[in-house]
Amino acid sequence: MIIIDIETTGVNFWENGILSIGALCFNHPEKQFYGECRVDEDDIITEDALKINGFSKEEITNEKKQTQKELVKKFFEWLEKQEIKILAGHNVGFFDLNFLKTKAKKYNIPLKMRFRSLDLCSVAQTKYFQINGKFLLDDYKENAMSLPEVLKFCGIKDERIEIRNKELIKQRKTHNALEDCKLEAECFSRLLSGKGLFEEYNKFSIPEYLKIE
Repeated sequence: MIIIDIETTGVNFWENGILSIGALCFNHPEKQFYGECRVDEDDIITEDALKINGFSKEEITNEKKQTQKELVKKFFEWLEKQEIKILAGHNVGFFDLNFLKTKAKKYNIPLKMRFRSLDLCSVAQTKYFQINGKFLLDDYKENAMSLPEVLKFCGIKDERIEIRNKELIKQRKTHNALEDCKLEAECFSRLLSGKGLFEEYNKFSIPEYLKIE
C-alpha cells in the first residue's frame, strides 16, 4: 500500500490549497515521493495551517515554485509506477483524497485510480478494541483516535506541534508531509505485524500488547 500525507492551507478541500505531498510504499519504504508547490491565487490561506506546517506566505506564493497542478500530476505519475496502489493514511479518505480529487478535477487531470483506502484510525481503533474490549472515545462519546493518540498507542512520542481550537497546545516541530508518512507507516507496521519499519523509531519501544509471538 501507499502511505500518503499532504499539507494544506486549511481543511476545506474546496477553498484551501495543497502545499506539499508526501508518500511512500509500505512494502518498499525506500520508494518515496515528496514535493512542494505554490498556492493558486484563489486559495484561502489560514494562519493556523501555516503554524502547523511551518510554511510562510512568502514560500507558498513564490513564483519559482511549481504549481499545484504540476505537483498533483507528478504524484499521480509516481503512483502509477507503484506495484500496489492502495492508498492509506490517517483520515485519508476524507482529507487527503478529497483534496487530490478536487484538485485533479480543477486542473482536468485524469484519474486512473480507485479511491478505496485504508484508514490508520480504523486500524488503530480495531486493535484497541481487541485489546481493551472497547473503543477509544472522547468526552462526547465520539472517536478519539487522533494521530497523536495513535502514536501514543503505538509507543511513539509525538514530537510535532499541536494546535487545538485555534489554541497552541504544544510547541514542537512543524508537520512535514513525508515525515508524517513515515510516522503513519511505522504505526501501520506496529499495529499489523507488531514490528517496526524504520530504524529511526527504534528508540521508541513497541508496547508489549502490540507484539506478536
